[in-house]
Amino acid sequence: MKVFITGGSGFVGREIIRQLIAGNHSVRALVRKADALENFSGIETIVGDTTRSETLRDQLTGCDAVIHLVGIIREFPGRGITFNKLHVESTNHILRATEEQGIKRYLQMSANGTRENAVTSYHQSKWEAEELVRQSKLDWTIFRPSLIFGPEDQFVNMLAQLVKALPIVPVMGDGQYQLQPVSVIDIATGFVAALNQPEAVGKIYPCCGPQAFSYNQLLDLIAQTLGQLAGTRKIHQPLWLMKPVVAALQTIPLFPMTSDQLQMLLEGNSCDDDSWKNDFALELHEFSSSIRTYL
Repeated sequence: MKVFITGGSGFVGREIIRQLIAGNHSVRALVRKADALENFSGIETIVGDTTRSETLRDQLTGCDAVIHLVGIIREFPGRGITFNKLHVESTNHILRATEEQGIKRYLQMSANGTRENAVTSYHQSKWEAEELVRQSKLDWTIFRPSLIFGPEDQFVNMLAQLVKALPIVPVMGDGQYQLQPVSVIDIATGFVAALNQPEAVGKIYPCCGPQAFSYNQLLDLIAQTLGQLAGTRKIHQPLWLMKPVVAALQTIPLFPMTSDQLQMLLEGNSCDDDSWKNDFALELHEFSSSIRTYL
C-alpha cells in the first residue's frame, strides 16, 4: 500500500514511518523542509504545507491511504500558529485533497479528552477537526492517544531534566490528577494495523497505556529510574495562585505553560476503553519498564 503521511517528521510520525517501511508499505511524506526526513531511505518526500491548500494539489496522486498527524500543543498567534489553523483548517485541506484523488482510507490523529464544548481551545479544535472527518465520505478511523512517551518525547524527558536539575520539583495543585501514558511504538502499531482492517472504519479509539499514575507518582517513578530511590521532593503550588500567574505569563514564548495546558493537566489523561488494544491485538508497553531504556 502506498501511504501519504503528514506530520511525518514529528516524534510519532517517524515511528509510524519506521513501521510502514518494516511492513513493506510505500511512503510519501509531506514535509515543510526538504531535509526533514533525510535519515530515512526508500521514502518519497514532498515539500508542502497542510495549511496552504495549493501546496497539496496532485501531491496525493497514486496513494492508497492517508495518515494525517499534523498538530500542535501550544499556540503562538503572533507567528500565525493557532489551533484553528493547524488542527481545523489543516484537516479540512487534507480531507479535500484526499477526496479529490478518490482515496478512501483515512486515519486521523486526535487526542484523548477531545469532546464537544471542551473547556480548552486545544480539545475544542480537535473536536472540530474530528467533526470534519466524521462528515466526510471517507473510510476514516480516528485515534485519541493519551500522553505519548518514547525516547524522543518532550514531556517525560522534560520532567526528567527537572528532576535532575532541581532539588525540589514544583507541582501544580495536589498532583493527584491521573495520567495513563501510552508508548509511541503502540500508537504507531495501531495506525499501521488499521490501514488494512475494515473493522476499524468509522471507529474512534481512545488510546491509553496499561499503567495509570498520579502526577506525583509519575515524578517519583522518573526520579527512581534516574537513581533517586526515595523519589523526588516536591513543592505543591496552590492553584488559586498559579492559575492567574500562568494566565498572565503564557504569552511569553519561553514561559513553559499556558492556561490550556494547565487545565488539561488538571483534568488528567486516562481512559478505560481497551477497544484499540483488542481490535489490533496489541501487547502494550508498560511505562515503568520502557522509560528505563532511554532516561
